Amino acid sequence: MSGISDQRRATIHDVARCAGVSAATVSKVLRGVSSVRAENARRVRDAVDRLGYRMDPLASGLRNEQRRIIGAVVPDLKSPFFGALVTGLESAAEAAGYTMIVASSRESETREADLVARMSDWRVAGTILAPVRSESGLGAQRMRALDMHAVLVDRASANDRFDTVAADNYAASCGVADLLVGDGHRHVLLHGATRISKAVRTRLEGFTARATALDPRVRIDTLLSDDAVDVQRLAISAYFDTPKADARATAVFSLSQHSTLLVLAELRRRAIRVPDEVALVGFDDAEWMQTTWPSITAVAQPVDAIAERAVHVLLARIEGTTGGYPVQHLEPCVLHARQSGGSADEPSRHVGGG
Repeated sequence: MSGISDQRRATIHDVARCAGVSAATVSKVLRGVSSVRAENARRVRDAVDRLGYRMDPLASGLRNEQRRIIGAVVPDLKSPFFGALVTGLESAAEAAGYTMIVASSRESETREADLVARMSDWRVAGTILAPVRSESGLGAQRMRALDMHAVLVDRASANDRFDTVAADNYAASCGVADLLVGDGHRHVLLHGATRISKAVRTRLEGFTARATALDPRVRIDTLLSDDAVDVQRLAISAYFDTPKADARATAVFSLSQHSTLLVLAELRRRAIRVPDEVALVGFDDAEWMQTTWPSITAVAQPVDAIAERAVHVLLARIEGTTGGYPVQHLEPCVLHARQSGGSADEPSRHVGGG
């Protein structure tokens, strides 16, 4: 039986190897999905005959039942952003008749890869992964090796294997540069509470490219760290602890909600007035930013749009209603000008998307 021992029952993976296709393609042919190419379908049927493959009724029943389950793995369930994202994913999945299993990688790539493997063991129909690092991290690598249906969200750029859905971090940060440079700031501090996140790095790149294009004389300082909160707080304090006013930035662009809170706390602790002495713009809007004084100019991420798009794209792949190369989906953000940026009278505007 073409390399299959008489004592071992041929599996769907044996059929896939024999036919030179993925296990997902074999499954589609066996379920009668019409979107499979005729040549691939013929090769699968030939392999089934050659190997004497028979479907296991019990395993088949489990697969059919669990086709209505989607997995989701995010870096941190305590994060307001990822909490809102999971809520949106769950709502969109349930509206489509699916149930969602959620797990947190706790910002560990090793755990992320392990959770992806567990999702495969549980035979979920597909998985939505917000990677710890990026589209090339351990979780995405494991999904590729396991030939899973998956979509990458948030900390991911275009990928040659999986569809990706994210806020348009680059364009939104360009919008922040337009605001600050347009207001006359020529010395800006970019603060990030992590070095790992692809989204944070993309925000930094977008702001830097746009600001220097607007005025090559713009000076940009950066503070990026994965250290503990106390260490990061001391680093911010040390940056502003200079007797020369012209040696420090006149504006801060904080690259995450956590970063904004850290920066604002240190500015207040040092009695540095916002926005009179230092303007502050944050990425990832939150209710507290709207109600604190001064209110915080911030980029609002389209969490609901990201969640809905991710589920829609994943189900289209699972159900075979779309094919072709993976697509990068970028959702536009909204820049809310408030008191901390010094331009509270400006209207909110969409930034990015495509």
